[in-house]
Amino acid sequence: MLEEEHRRLAAIEQRLEPLWRGLQIDEKRAELARLEQAMQAPDFWEQPERAQKLVKQVSRLRSATRDIVALRKQLEDQQLLLELAREEKDEATAREIREALEPLEQALERIELQAKLSGKHDQANAYLTVHAGAGGTDACDWAQMLVRMYSRWADAHGMKHELVDVVEGEEAGVRQATLRIIGEQAYGLLRGELGVHRLVRISPFDAQARRHTAFAAVDVMPELEDDIEIEIRDADLRVDTYRAGGAGGQHVNKTDSAIRITHLPTGIVVQCQNERSQHQNRRMAFQMLKARLYQLEQAKREAELQNAYDSKGEIAWGNQIRSYVLQPYTLVKDHRTGVETGSAQQVLDGDIDRFIEGYLTWKLEQQAAGAS
Repeated sequence: MLEEEHRRLAAIEQRLEPLWRGLQIDEKRAELARLEQAMQAPDFWEQPERAQKLVKQVSRLRSATRDIVALRKQLEDQQLLLELAREEKDEATAREIREALEPLEQALERIELQAKLSGKHDQANAYLTVHAGAGGTDACDWAQMLVRMYSRWADAHGMKHELVDVVEGEEAGVRQATLRIIGEQAYGLLRGELGVHRLVRISPFDAQARRHTAFAAVDVMPELEDDIEIEIRDADLRVDTYRAGGAGGQHVNKTDSAIRITHLPTGIVVQCQNERSQHQNRRMAFQMLKARLYQLEQAKREAELQNAYDSKGEIAWGNQIRSYVLQPYTLVKDHRTGVETGSAQQVLDGDIDRFIEGYLTWKLEQQAAGAS
């Protein structure tokens, strides 16, 4: 009796526990209890700024733990009812359990999605930069294909996108291009694209139609809110203006409106030529620099970003996160998650959701394993 109900409840528990560990719910509840205790102090409001900061922390912690704590309580209640229904052979209780199962499963799915996109800046817009690597003209063409792929993905998800900066290839494609992708969770969804992407195909630039391998690297940064404080000293910057190239009309090509900013201590270079005025380009370039410096600071604490930005390695063989093979067969495979598909053209047309979902699930499992 009630074997199916027992199986479904057990499946919910099996999926819930790694989430609980990965989201560090026990630690967050302990921190919440500590802060709530601090708020009871008679002199709590004597330092208003500190008090407001703690109130915001408490609100965030309550929001982060509320749904999953409630789900675990509901699960435990249903497991207890299941035991009672088995012992007493109570059909009314069994019916109550069956009615509760679907809402429990739906709540779990919502929490899983929230957990996958629970990073500090996952809700932000994204800057996505593609750099051509090893492979000459083929690499530049491959970089342009990736820019198109991400643009088509953004279109399919109702997100706006704009080309912030582009450096054309000598014969074809682009040596570097930066997209600004504007939409809810753009950064959270795209952050797993960071890394080296490898293409294998018959080169359209080879008169003998031989198979070539090309590489391109993708960097992904969140667009930070203005209230994020990053110290940038004028003395640490070199700001260059230059004449913008590419599409943009006569105004763009006749004025030195494009901006390149070099952060001397780190060597980070950002540039923008998309806007019509030098002031607008400077503002967007500073936003990009701020995002890069923030990520660099985060990299000191997070090994993954440290490897990605500080020692990502050559944009060449052996460092790729994903391979796109068009010849002699078609296959796109993510080397981190194992997700693959033979529908290579669909992927290049922007259908990358299976890889995004695979990465987010894999990353959550990694977090859960690290917390266990």
